[in-house]
Amino acid sequence: MSDEEHHFESKADAGASKTYPQQAGTIRKSGYIVIKGRPCKVVEVSTSKTGKHGHAKCHFVAIDIFNGKKLEDIVPSSHNCDVPHVNRTDYQLIDISEDGFVSLLTENGNTKDDLRLPTDDSLLSQIKDGFGEGKDLVVSVMSAMGEEQICGLKDIGPK
Repeated sequence: MSDEEHHFESKADAGASKTYPQQAGTIRKSGYIVIKGRPCKVVEVSTSKTGKHGHAKCHFVAIDIFNGKKLEDIVPSSHNCDVPHVNRTDYQLIDISEDGFVSLLTENGNTKDDLRLPTDDSLLSQIKDGFGEGKDLVVSVMSAMGEEQICGLKDIGPK
């Protein structure tokens, strides 16, 4: 046994899964589902009756939570579907850089500088106008399956 300490530089994540399995028949409207490898919010679910030898099938209509595209999938209700782990976190906006990145303040006092401004025009103009007026803004960041995007905005008053 040696007395020296070993320090390991870990560049990988903890190996936590980006999704978890859930039976298709238990996924409801306004829940989340992975369709074609994209995290989506379910807007419509319809279940067909079983055939003579078949399974009941669930027809999902969902909207991608990051790009707003509509996706559809049909899955037997007894089979498992992937459901993304979706997190929503609020950060205070510190700065907007010229290249379209935002600087955010995390709860522990560190800065987060790896997020782009949203592509949604109304949200983008609200953020830019509010920041230009010197308001204290809090942005909501939605994260799922290794992607993050600003999805909301709150005004917490003047600085």
